Amino acid sequence: MLTVALLTGLWTPAAAAARDPRSAGRTGSAWLPYWGDTDAAYRDALRHAAQLHTVSPFWYETSSDTTVKGHTGAGRRDIIDGLHDAGIDVVPTVTETLGAAKMAELMHDPERRRDHVDTLLDLVESRSYDGLDLDYEAMALSGDREDRDRVRTGYNKLVKELCARLHERDKQCVVTVLARVRGSGQAFDYERLGRYADRFRIMGYDLHWSGGEAGPLAARDWYDEFLRYATDTVPRHKIEVAFPGYGWDWIRGVTGHAAHVTWKEAEALREREDADYLFDEVSGTPHFTYRKDGEEHEVWYQDGRGVRAQLPLLRKYGVRGTGLWALGFEDPDFWSALRDA
Repeated sequence: MLTVALLTGLWTPAAAAARDPRSAGRTGSAWLPYWGDTDAAYRDALRHAAQLHTVSPFWYETSSDTTVKGHTGAGRRDIIDGLHDAGIDVVPTVTETLGAAKMAELMHDPERRRDHVDTLLDLVESRSYDGLDLDYEAMALSGDREDRDRVRTGYNKLVKELCARLHERDKQCVVTVLARVRGSGQAFDYERLGRYADRFRIMGYDLHWSGGEAGPLAARDWYDEFLRYATDTVPRHKIEVAFPGYGWDWIRGVTGHAAHVTWKEAEALREREDADYLFDEVSGTPHFTYRKDGEEHEVWYQDGRGVRAQLPLLRKYGVRGTGLWALGFEDPDFWSALRDA
C-alpha cells in the first residue's frame, strides 16, 4: 500500500503507447532534481525538448517494503502535464535507503518482494507516469561481499517481476546502475538486468567523488572500460550513458569533504577567484585551482568541451543513448555537444 497521499491522474496505457518520442530520433534523458530551483530545471527541459525523450523527476524514496516517500514537490501535475505537452515521457526515479543487508532480505522474500512491487505499481498509477526508474544505489554501496552477492541475485528477482508487471500496463521499466569497472558496480548483474529492463542507464560520473581524492569525475579510459563490459552484456540500443553537469570542490590534501558544485557554480567560482581554466586532455575534463582562507582548493567538473571529448567513446561502442545529471546543473553547451555528435 502506497503511503504517499496522491490522486490518480487521467492517463491510459493506450495513450502512453501511442506516443513514443524516441521514434522522433530523440536520444537523451535527464533527471530533474527536487532540491534547488525545480522550476528552472523544468524550464531547462522544455528548452531542450527536441533532444529529450524522457525526464525522470528525482521525486521518490523507499524505506521499507510498502513505504514510498515523496520529496518536496513530488507528483506536481503542472510539470508532468507540461513535459507531456512537449512530447517528453515522464518516468520518475525511486531511490532506496535500506542498504545492502536489509534490501537483500526484502528481495529474497517472495511475499515482501511482491508487496514492494505492488507499492511501486501504486506509485506509477498515482499520476500520468510513463514508467518507473529504479535507482537503488544505497544497497550497492554498503555491506560486505556476501551482502552484495545477495543483493545482486535479489535485485534480479525484483527487477524481473517489476518489469513484467509494468509491461502488462504498457509502462516503461528503467534501471540506473553504477559503472561496472575497477571493482565498482558489482552489486548489479548487467546481463540479467539488461534483459528485463527497457533502458539501462549507466552513471558515467564520480570516478573521483566527494569521499575520495581530487580528480576528474569521468575519464576517457574509464568510459572505454565500462562501455566495453556493458556492450558485451547489455543490448546496445538499451544503454544510456549519463554525463555529469556538476563537479566537486576539494581542499587539496584533504579527502572525504569535497563540496558539490554545479557547472554554473563552478564557472561562477572560477571567474570570481580569477582562476585559469585548465583542461585535462587525458581524461577530457576541465579543472582549476584557487586559494581560500590560506588553503588550496582543487575543482574538477564537466562542461560541453569535456562531453565532446568523451562522446567518441560512446560512438566507438555503438551507444546512442545519453543522459544528464541533472537539469539546471549543466553547461548550456552540453546540448550543442550532443546535437553535433
